[in-house]
Amino acid sequence: MKTIQKIIILLLFSVLTGCQTLPRLTLASTSTIPVEKITVAAAADLQFAFTDIANLYEQQTGKNVTLVFGSTGQLVQQIENGAPFDVIAAANTSYVDRLVDQGLAIPETAALYARGRIVLAVNRNSGVQAVTLEDLMSANIKHIAIANPEHAPYGLAAKQALQTLGLWDQIESKLVYGENVRQALQFVQTGDAEAGIISLSVANVPEITWTLIDGSIHEPLDQALAVLTACKNPELASEFIAFINAENGRPIMRQYGFLLPDEINLLSEQQSGTTP
Repeated sequence: MKTIQKIIILLLFSVLTGCQTLPRLTLASTSTIPVEKITVAAAADLQFAFTDIANLYEQQTGKNVTLVFGSTGQLVQQIENGAPFDVIAAANTSYVDRLVDQGLAIPETAALYARGRIVLAVNRNSGVQAVTLEDLMSANIKHIAIANPEHAPYGLAAKQALQTLGLWDQIESKLVYGENVRQALQFVQTGDAEAGIISLSVANVPEITWTLIDGSIHEPLDQALAVLTACKNPELASEFIAFINAENGRPIMRQYGFLLPDEINLLSEQQSGTTP
């Protein structure tokens, strides 16, 4: 009889001990708090500026921002094919409008954040001189790099500038196309192209000299961003957009040569004659 009682007591102890261990495992598995993060698809001209902005944002907030750079046209195509981005920062407002029209971007989050500018870049060691677009006609310049105008807004602006001056047909055979404006810059940096037309925002590198191109000979490079409808954390995405367009991000954008929204609006008013 005593032996049976001992067995029952041992069984009860085992059951009670087992019941105590289960809650501990459950609590441990649910105690991890996920890190807040977003992925931003950004035009290639933003590589230097947005890297600085994202680093500052992460330092101040502890939240993570992953940047994916490329030509705006190609990034938009990826979004249309289901790429898991949270924000689009385009080099041309028309691409954000396109995503809004397709229901792929949240309309109320779309905002102008900058106007870009293009420059004539020359490799320092090429031995050629070029400070005007007409100088690209020189026989000493064999290759001229631009971003592909089919899907890169900065490449399209370069083409428009050359067409305005009647130079496109004469130098088209010299053109070397980069997939985006950063690749066009790399062609000039490495000497694969003696010259190129690139964005001011990536032009301050040791290997090249550059000259600003008159913005009136091409369509404005007004750049917009928006939160995508597939975004899993729209509050965080909107917070990062606000960071770019506020007192933290704007000085960095200006540092890399961009015109800011208030400056763009002032220029528009002056051109339309509405400023007193």
